[in-house]
Amino acid sequence: MDIKIKKSLRFSLTIAVITFVLAAIFSMISSAILNGVVWIVGLIIVLIIVFIGVIFDMLGIASTAADEKPFHAMAAEKVNGAKEAVVIVRNADKFASFCNDVIGDISGIVSGTATAVVVLQISNLFGGGEGSTSQIVLSVVLTSLVAALTVGGKAVGKTFAINSSTRIIFFAGKVVAILENKFKIRIFSDENKKNPSGQKES
Repeated sequence: MDIKIKKSLRFSLTIAVITFVLAAIFSMISSAILNGVVWIVGLIIVLIIVFIGVIFDMLGIASTAADEKPFHAMAAEKVNGAKEAVVIVRNADKFASFCNDVIGDISGIVSGTATAVVVLQISNLFGGGEGSTSQIVLSVVLTSLVAALTVGGKAVGKTFAINSSTRIIFFAGKVVAILENKFKIRIFSDENKKNPSGQKES
């Protein structure tokens, strides 16, 4: 089997496993939090989840739109985050897949589940039983609102990502640098970090 195909399959399997684990963790955490708060706090949590999905979608788009050249001079001058920004751009396909497909899709699923919990909380508060007309109407309204905010937010995020990709990825590079240097959380492998200030390898 071709080496590229093997790497692609291995990456796909890794992403699938990561998605499964993260989705389970996020779902359990959000459910545990939502079950212990009033509906207005639950609604704020839903909006935060939507916001997270929009931000990561923007990061994924920015990584595919950014050019690594502006970061080479900064990397040569040891500017914090520049080396990591180069690595992000060189691995834009994997970075975008994680941001858009993993975090973005998980946020969409979890926000939908969280919305259902909030609908149930509001319905019980106002005496509407399960399956009642009020609960159905409320479910449609809130679900539509969350969907509109998600799609609208991602549309705005995409525009910003394309027009300000360098600034966004430089910021992402700084965050990665902090995670790796201060908290010792490895984001990229040593192989991906080779020759950070040079030109993109063919």
